[in-house]
Parts: sequence; structure tokens; C-alpha cells
Amino acid sequence: MKFQRRLRGFTLIELMVTVAVVSILAAIAIPSYGNYVRRGKVMEATSALADVRMKMEQYFQDNRTYQNYVNASCIPASGSPIIDAKYFTYSCGSDTTTYTITANGVQAKDMGGYQYKINQDNAKKSTVPGGVEVNCWLTKPGEAC
Repeated sequence: MKFQRRLRGFTLIELMVTVAVVSILAAIAIPSYGNYVRRGKVMEATSALADVRMKMEQYFQDNRTYQNYVNASCIPASGSPIIDAKYFTYSCGSDTTTYTITANGVQAKDMGGYQYKINQDNAKKSTVPGGVEVNCWLTKPGEAC
């Protein structure tokens, strides 16, 4: 006697359980991934600010002033941009003995609300979405110095 095996598909319950599990995992993973990507974008700002600070200090050593090295858009007197901006816009302000360089996140690149600053004393400040300005560079909301 031959037994014939009947092939069956998935039941509706099995399918619904699978969809529920995938939905729960996605609800956790997608926001975490978004935060991870934003932390990577923050590195543009912190690296650029540190680089411009170094160039400002080199200029000060040669000229004994910060004035006239960069304009308000952080472009040096030589005319070529010193910051390759993708996720942030940069602004510079300087006089003879002080300067402040600011990076503001671009809203269209999902970086709205992020702001980083540095000055001649290497004082670092940052603001992240939902937070207040603090005296360090934070990389994500909810972080502390």
C-alpha cells in the first residue's frame, strides 16, 4: 500500500505570526539604524571643525591675527573652500584674537537640529535635537558629556 503525501502550504496563522515578528524587528531596527547613520554624518562636522581650527592656528602663528583668514562662509583669502560640506553648513567669524567656527546640520539631509562649535581656546559646544547646548561634542540625542 502506497501512502500519498499531501503537500500543504502555510496556514494563515503561521503567516500572521511571521508578519508580526518581522514587524516588531523592523520597528526596533529601523530607528536604530537611522541613529547610527546620523552619528556617522556628525563626523563630517567634527572633523571639519578640527581641521579648520588647525589651519586658523597655523595662520595665527604666521600673522599674529585670525582676522582676514576666512570670510563668514569659511572660505580663506586664497579663495578655495577649506570645508567640503555635505551634511552641514559652516560659518566662521573672527577678529584679531578670537574666532568661532560653527557647523549647522542640513535639514534636507536629516541633520536638522545638530549644531557644533569650536573657538580659539578649543572650547567645543554642541546642540543635538531635543537638547540644550553643552560644552562638548555630542554625537546623538540623549548622550551626556
